[in-house]
Amino acid sequence: MTPEELETLISARRSNLLIDASKEVDSALVDRIVNSAQWAPNHKRTWPLRLAVISGDSRRTLGDTIADAMAIHGDDEMKVTKTRGKFMRSPIVIVIAAAEGATTNETEENKYAVAAGVQNMLLMAESFGLAALWGSPAKGANDAITTLCSMEHTDYVMGIVYLGWPTQSVSAPLRPDIKVTRLT
Repeated sequence: MTPEELETLISARRSNLLIDASKEVDSALVDRIVNSAQWAPNHKRTWPLRLAVISGDSRRTLGDTIADAMAIHGDDEMKVTKTRGKFMRSPIVIVIAAAEGATTNETEENKYAVAAGVQNMLLMAESFGLAALWGSPAKGANDAITTLCSMEHTDYVMGIVYLGWPTQSVSAPLRPDIKVTRLT
């Protein structure tokens, strides 16, 4: 791959939830996408990445689990109801979490490593022509999500990625110029 091809891939990646929920994604592609996350920089090789790949009826279980946690925390009833079905919008849903570190600093560094891994996953999805969107988990639902996904209760859910075949493309938003400070 040339630097120009890499730049094209990076600039083509979009958050896209315009996904055909009925069109399955081959598990070999999903495996390649999730495995790419393990190649992200990882300070002190703590291997903090925690993943759960969710498909089929388990997507509805995820929605109900999160919605129940939201209801307990007093979220708006309409938002809770919407959450119950929202994970059915794509054939694959990937829950991404970061393991707790031995120190507060290591825990933060673990989150950075996992975030870099998610970017690898999003770029791999783009390279296969798949649509993906990295969403934030509902506040107050971390414990419910980690329990459902057989993760440690100390794991921190970094996000939920919707993955599937696009029904249409998303145009590029305008991006501001980057403020670069150069010290010489």
